[in-house]
Amino acid sequence: MNDQSARQRPVFEVRAHHTESTVTVYQAYRPEIGRAAARQGRFPSAWKRERMTWIKPSFLWMMYRCGWGTKKDQETVLAVEISREGFVWALRNACLSHLVPALHGDRAGWQRQLRQSPARVQWDPERDLHLDPLPYRSLQLGLAGEAAARYADEWIVGIEDVTPLAAEIHGLVRAGEPDRAAGLLPEERPYPLDEDVLAHLRA
Repeated sequence: MNDQSARQRPVFEVRAHHTESTVTVYQAYRPEIGRAAARQGRFPSAWKRERMTWIKPSFLWMMYRCGWGTKKDQETVLAVEISREGFVWALRNACLSHLVPALHGDRAGWQRQLRQSPARVQWDPERDLHLDPLPYRSLQLGLAGEAAARYADEWIVGIEDVTPLAAEIHGLVRAGEPDRAAGLLPEERPYPLDEDVLAHLRA
């Protein structure tokens, strides 16, 4: 993507690899959890569902977060295919992770929403192949409580270990072959959402 097209993107836009029925999100775990999840198509018992789990529709933001799968306890990168219905449910039931007075009123109102919402949204700068920030944002979706349980038990359609893909793309970037690296990236397109789904989540 050139600089002009990057500047033309909406700042707050959900982009993802998606089909008519699913959305792909990314997570990274230590091998004992990640590899078991990919084998079984479900998270193993060692996965702590009582903790908030963050899913990312952006492959490159996941690479930024896990250092291309080199950071400790993030060595196994997973592509998790979930139902579109589940993804939209999480967005509808999410609250921004930081206070925006125009949306929340005062701090007490925002904190009340946080307590009542099983999901959190952050908008962090999207990343390019060199993991440098871009002028538009990438969605990070945190799931806790009911949302985490639905994610683990109802929404997951499939789990793939994409650690080898991450290593291959990283190798091409390091070798100075960005075009070949870009050709291997998952296709991420704007995800169609009704205006009311994101209205309460635009920072």
